[in-house]
Amino acid sequence: MKSNLAKHRSAYRALISRYIKAGLIDQAIKTFDEMINSNCRVFGVDYNRFIGVLVQQCHFDLAEHYYKTMMARGFSLISFTYSRFISALCKVKNFGLIERLLEDMEQLGSVPDIWAYNIYMNFLCQENQIDSALELFQTMIQKGRKPDIVTYTIIISGLSKIGCLDAAVEKWHDMIKNGFHPDDKACRALIVGLCDGGKVDLAYELIVGLMKTGAKLSVSIYNALIHGFYELDQFEKGQTIKSYMKKTGCVPDLVTYNIELNYYCEQLRLKDAERLMKEMERRGVKPDQYSYNQFLKGLCKANQLDRAYAVLDVMSAERLLDVISYNTVIKRLCNIWGTKHAYKLFMEMDQKGIVPNLATFNILIEAYLREGNSDMAEKLFDLMGGMGLSPDCVLYTTIIDHYCKTGKVGAASDVFNKMIEHGITPDVISYNALIDGLFKASKVQEAMCLYENMRKRGPYPDEVTFKLIIGGLIKENKSSLAFRVWDHMMEKGFTLDGAVYWRLFNAYNSKDKS
Repeated sequence: MKSNLAKHRSAYRALISRYIKAGLIDQAIKTFDEMINSNCRVFGVDYNRFIGVLVQQCHFDLAEHYYKTMMARGFSLISFTYSRFISALCKVKNFGLIERLLEDMEQLGSVPDIWAYNIYMNFLCQENQIDSALELFQTMIQKGRKPDIVTYTIIISGLSKIGCLDAAVEKWHDMIKNGFHPDDKACRALIVGLCDGGKVDLAYELIVGLMKTGAKLSVSIYNALIHGFYELDQFEKGQTIKSYMKKTGCVPDLVTYNIELNYYCEQLRLKDAERLMKEMERRGVKPDQYSYNQFLKGLCKANQLDRAYAVLDVMSAERLLDVISYNTVIKRLCNIWGTKHAYKLFMEMDQKGIVPNLATFNILIEAYLREGNSDMAEKLFDLMGGMGLSPDCVLYTTIIDHYCKTGKVGAASDVFNKMIEHGITPDVISYNALIDGLFKASKVQEAMCLYENMRKRGPYPDEVTFKLIIGGLIKENKSSLAFRVWDHMMEKGFTLDGAVYWRLFNAYNSKDKS
């Protein structure tokens, strides 16, 4: 009898295996159900194999169902199956089931493998749950599972990402102390984080320590350091890093050159920028769209618009023109030569096959409104709508501000309400523009209603909001209300500038007419 049951079980196993290999997962499930409900004896290994297949096929609900069934029958998964289950659940962000599996493993005295720990830890970091990731890091050590280079890289990257740079550096030193040599990914995670956080000198010290061990550094790490020093306007240090990387045989790439080019353009060192672009050509590193757009930006910033036009022609010949190229020049034309030249370049975009974006229309509409040409602004607004582009918060705020400055505060309020109706949330600048207009029109109640909405629903008033309201209330002889708003301002750590402060101080000594 026992032999027959064993043969019966073997037949089921063979049939399930055949269905799985053929991709007939539904048939495999049906057969497995028959097996566990038959009179043949089923072992833990059967559940482990089948749940492993379900996990691999991403049938997580079924895997959970059979997991509960096996646990109720006194079976358990082996560490390998638990680890694969936990790893796979990270893809679907099933925190609850992961934690339950870890709790069950705790009771069984089982420990996930390093692969599962690393995947779950990385998942927690991606979800900005760094505290949970650090707790998991400590737990795995306590359970005797030693971190590897991947574990440290994940934690260092996670800490760097949220700006916990001191903790990231501490983990870096722990990693080295435990005999690990940081790989490129670990280096890049910390160095980029430190440079982005302004701690470039500390990043440099850590890299120097690695250099002394003879470690090879990738071009991306050098680029992060160079960019960091340029951002701090420490050009010579950046150049020293660039020279050193060349000596080590690490060849500067397009990103390296673009970082330097960006610095030259920001500093209006346009001759150096032009020289660098020629050097790139000589060294076989062809300037890309970003390179030319940065050069365009520098030329426009220096008001060298004739040269900017020439660069547009070069970009056109190289097929590198994009909407950013045009927006850069159009914006500067609006500020220097006026909207006539800007509009002409705008019309050229269609000839070149470049489609204007929302930023293009924002630039032109704002310029026409500034010039007082509301008809042209309205024409562009309609054209934008015809192209399927919807106004964003920036454009709505531009129109609101224009109406307020031209005394059309009622129209400004209508646009503000329309903005909300269309699902665009006003930012603090939008509120400030309308509040300023309302106070200038002596519409104190409406202005204060907006202020209260900001306090209740957001965005919360900033320093400019408070100054506009306090100044407006004093002008309207509402000093008691002004003092109440001042209390709110101080609670948030803001201070008044000298002019508004003295107006408020003088109002304190006069009778409130409200």
